[in-house]
Amino acid sequence: MTQQSQTAIVTGASKGIGAAIAQRLAQGGHAVVVNYARDEAGAAQTVERIKATGGKAIAVHTDVAKPAGMARLFDAAEQEFGPVHALVNNAGVMRLGLLGETADADFETQCAINIGGVFRGMREAAARLQDGGAIVSMSSSVVGLYQPTYGVYAATKAAVEAMTHVFAKELGPRGVTVNAVAPGPVETEFFMAGKPEALVENIKKMNPFGRLGTPDDIAGAVAFLAGPDGRWISGQTLRANGGVI
Repeated sequence: MTQQSQTAIVTGASKGIGAAIAQRLAQGGHAVVVNYARDEAGAAQTVERIKATGGKAIAVHTDVAKPAGMARLFDAAEQEFGPVHALVNNAGVMRLGLLGETADADFETQCAINIGGVFRGMREAAARLQDGGAIVSMSSSVVGLYQPTYGVYAATKAAVEAMTHVFAKELGPRGVTVNAVAPGPVETEFFMAGKPEALVENIKKMNPFGRLGTPDDIAGAVAFLAGPDGRWISGQTLRANGGVI
C-alpha cells in the first residue's frame, strides 16, 4: 500500500493538538478520520482545512469512553477509505484537584476517557489495524513532574504509558509500532482554561525555551512516530516538552 492510500484515525481531533495531528497526518498522505464527541463545528473545520490542501478526511461522532465507540471509528474508516494504518489515541480530559478533595465523578470520568478510550482503541487495533501500522497514544509530561492537583490525571497517563510498553511487545511480531507522546504545557483551550495570566507566565519560565508548546510541536512528534522514519521506534514514550523535564 502506498503512503498516499494509508488511513489514520485521530480521536479528539476537533481542535487543539488533535486537530493539528489530523492535519499533519493528512499532509503526509493519510486519509484521516476526525473523531469528535461534542464539538461538531470544530471537527467540520478540521475536515475542511484538510480538504482545502488536497487531503481526504471525514468527521465521525463517537464517545471513546463507550464500549462501542472505537469500533464505530474503525467501521467508518474502513467503509470510507479502507483498512486503517495509524491510530492516534488523543482524546482526553483533565479535571484538576487535590486527591483528598476529588469527587468520584471526576475520577471516573478521567479514567473512562483517558484510560478506557486508549484501552478500547488498542483492543480494536489488535484485530483491525494493518500489519506494519502504527499506534500513538497521548500521555503527558505531568508523569514525571508529579505536581499537586494533577494526581488523578497523572495516574491515568501513567496507565497509558504502561499499556503502550506492553502492547508494543504484543504487536511487534506484526510489525506494528506502539508509542506514546507526552506533551509538556501546550497553548490550547484545553490547557489554558481557568489559568490566570500570572500562572501561565510562571509555567513558561519552567521551560528552558521560555514558552509554551504549540499544537504543531506535538503534531510533528506524532507524525514522526506514525510515519516511515519511526519504524524502528516502539514501546517508547517521547516527552515532547521543550526540556521542562
